[in-house]
Amino acid sequence: MRFERMSGLAEVQLDELQDRVSELLEEPWNKGTGRPHELTLREALIVTCGYLRQNIIEDVWADIFDVTQPTISRYITLLTPLVEQATEEDRPTAEEAAEATRDAIALVDGALWPCWSWADEDELWSGKYKTTGHGSLIVANLQGRVTFVSEPLTGNRHDMAKLKGSDVEQILKKAGGVFGDKGFIGTDYITTPIRKPECRKLLQWEREWNSQVSSFRAPVERAIANLKAWRILFTDYRRPLKTFTSSFRAAIGLYFFKEGFA
Repeated sequence: MRFERMSGLAEVQLDELQDRVSELLEEPWNKGTGRPHELTLREALIVTCGYLRQNIIEDVWADIFDVTQPTISRYITLLTPLVEQATEEDRPTAEEAAEATRDAIALVDGALWPCWSWADEDELWSGKYKTTGHGSLIVANLQGRVTFVSEPLTGNRHDMAKLKGSDVEQILKKAGGVFGDKGFIGTDYITTPIRKPECRKLLQWEREWNSQVSSFRAPVERAIANLKAWRILFTDYRRPLKTFTSSFRAAIGLYFFKEGFA
């Protein structure tokens, strides 16, 4: 089977991740006594990473590996927090991101990670995106490389609300210049497009300005698209809401983990 396409990781990357996760297990995967696991540790990791990469339903994974859906669910529940821990060192800290951004041009944009619409979770609704989910701010450089992803907040928080007093704000204030979209109008350190006044059309120079700002911002939009190759961030999150943060950190960690091999 094409495990790389399924999991999003090459063989050498799976080797490294398996070694890291093995060290985090409370007891060996193969104890030699008792009932053995239905999948090897590597297979279980492929399922777990593949769920984050592809976000296909557990029944399909069960059919692929010829096990039951509860078995797949059990492995994802067990290993996702371990993948989160195993890739923690790969996720840039705010301090590392600030140093990487210092005196350079930085790009910032918001993104929504969609999820199911739970009836009692009104704060997940995002008026901007017209759906439910969690939002983060992403910082990238002019080459389209992601330098920082903020922790997810409920979808009802606007980009400016997520920015104020956050790690992202501290990172951007150390940059040599910052470009953002209209959601960041009102800051004194982020260059944004000009919003169309209600009373008139944009002037020619204002349209040209907006075009130039958009061209500078293009790499961060590509960077977000690359992040969303981990489809757990792009399509509705279906697992219990309390598990989202761990799954999010695991997916972001795997993104940077994979980037570290590139």
